[in-house]
Amino acid sequence: MTAPPSPADLQDRIRLHEGLQLVEIDLAGLVIADGAGANRFYDAVERRIDESGEPLWFFLIHTGAYRVDPAAWFAFTHRGQAVQEAHSMGTVRVDDSPEGLRQIERDRARGQADPRLFATRDAALAALSALPSRRRRRIEHAPSFAPGDIAARLTFRPRAEVLELDLSGLDIAHGRDAHAVFDAIETAIRPTGRRWYLLTDYTGTRIQSAAWLAWSLREDALAARHLLGAVRHAPGSETERDLRLRAEGRGHRPNIRNTRGEAMARIDELRAERAATLAVPGGGA
Repeated sequence: MTAPPSPADLQDRIRLHEGLQLVEIDLAGLVIADGAGANRFYDAVERRIDESGEPLWFFLIHTGAYRVDPAAWFAFTHRGQAVQEAHSMGTVRVDDSPEGLRQIERDRARGQADPRLFATRDAALAALSALPSRRRRRIEHAPSFAPGDIAARLTFRPRAEVLELDLSGLDIAHGRDAHAVFDAIETAIRPTGRRWYLLTDYTGTRIQSAAWLAWSLREDALAARHLLGAVRHAPGSETERDLRLRAEGRGHRPNIRNTRGEAMARIDELRAERAATLAVPGGGA
């Protein structure tokens, strides 16, 4: 069995060249064996983009002799498409493996050359240099809802240790919307001085590609600082798919249920699991 790439290996495969406005990703020789590996890889890509403070980049991807196993293919393609939709101003690939070079020559001879696939890095960079940048001005997104809208959707239930968040019908369009949601949650929790189980209603909620990076990072930070656990109910199929994929990459259980009643039952289970852990000597450390 091939060992999964380490976090350090993944980081080494992702390089940002600010002068070229370029994210360069080296897939050469990489094996993505399962969905968790695919999600970890794209989590690493998104973290580098977030750290840069710039959402838009050209992408150059080295694809020689890498492998995505069938168990990873759905997550790998879906997360890759989401990154492209949210962050790419143009993408090219380089395959300089022997088989890749032969295939490029065969396709060229047949008049079927892929205009985004190149045999050398220099040729790929030249193609990207001909594309227009969309970074001429920083896009300031207008918020999709008023500051008080999210606060009005929060309900504390102290006896149950539950904070309910009603996201029903909301369209989380971009990172600013994601930050607005989590700013409101943290502002409400902070004065309580305690942790809560977060119960979120996702009925009719849409989280668009441009919002997922900020949403995932803020969700992880909220859980680390303020939550005992989190359970979600009633997401649509697309949102549920993304929630499950991102939880898989982080090694988390997504805790998704169909109804509020089932979600509350899951919180009872989490509470019992926590009590059992705390009852073990050293379990609360």
